[in-house]
Amino acid sequence: MVRKITYAAAGVDRELRAKAKKALFSLQRTYSFSRYGRVVRLPYGCVLPFRDGCCLDLVIEGVGTKVLVAQLAGKYDSIGIDGVAMAVNDVIRSGARPLAVADNIHAQISEPALVREWMKGIVKGAVEAECVVPSGEIGDVAELIRGLVEGKGFDMVFAAVGEVSSGKLITGRGIKPDDVIIGLRSSGIHSNGVTLARRILFKEWGGKYEPYDVPEPLDREVVYTVLEPTKIYVKPLLGVAEKVKVKAAVHITGDAYLKFERLALFSKGVGFEFNNFKPQPIFDLIQKTAMELGGKIADEEMFKTFNMGWGFAVVVDEADKDKAIDALEKSGAEAEEIGRVTDKPGIKIFHKGKKIILKR
Repeated sequence: MVRKITYAAAGVDRELRAKAKKALFSLQRTYSFSRYGRVVRLPYGCVLPFRDGCCLDLVIEGVGTKVLVAQLAGKYDSIGIDGVAMAVNDVIRSGARPLAVADNIHAQISEPALVREWMKGIVKGAVEAECVVPSGEIGDVAELIRGLVEGKGFDMVFAAVGEVSSGKLITGRGIKPDDVIIGLRSSGIHSNGVTLARRILFKEWGGKYEPYDVPEPLDREVVYTVLEPTKIYVKPLLGVAEKVKVKAAVHITGDAYLKFERLALFSKGVGFEFNNFKPQPIFDLIQKTAMELGGKIADEEMFKTFNMGWGFAVVVDEADKDKAIDALEKSGAEAEEIGRVTDKPGIKIFHKGKKIILKR
């Protein structure tokens, strides 16, 4: 009997996480302290009204277990890009322009050469996002942090703040059937699903390969393929928002295409169909290797866990599709139509001749 491999079995139980997140509603008790108006709820968080018709979007994000892959590779100069990307890509979902990011790094030891490498990635990511890094924190917490390599253990968390005028908020409202979903190409795994990928790919966690193996169909070492930094979508998103009305913006991270379910809470009676996927070779390798190890990752699980080639998406009116794609590409993104909004609730994926139901 083929063993079913899931993200939950790897240690990330999305159903348990969904139940746990219900506790977050208690934070609404703090909204009465908003000094400049009512907190605005959006599909992926809230924005805070500020002065002169401006709203602030504040998020905090982490790199997750990708830090373990950096330790496995002994390569620390790009992981900071992932941290910046995860934060600023969340901020732009509201249409906000990132103003600043701040890092909080918990380290086993603040070894100077290691810190310098971390900073290289943080600076590179912040320059790409065109935002300031005015502050940060590195704490030595050896009792909490061990990591994969002795003395090299660390965890990265990033906060980002952005501003947007209240009249230009991307609200997720007003989505209707036949609206177009445009995908922005990812660079690979990004910073989500890494826990599952590690357990399949690397012998260090019970997988198949040594870090510097180059299994087909990869064209470079598997450890560097997984470590490829998360793309930063600030310039493409802000560029397209200047040209057309963006109805919704989705950072395809944790829960992957299940994230579109939240849009249905703001535009009732709609569903989503996707039919254009060009996953990078790493995703096929994960599924193939799972089979070689005597297990199976179902297609449904892949689309609930990984970005499958598209790291970000925007929803626009059909009449704006060509103009939107042109604006995105002029800003440096690879963009294509990847799906449509439908009048049938749920999330459906059409891939390799199969129909995959993520949500009914």
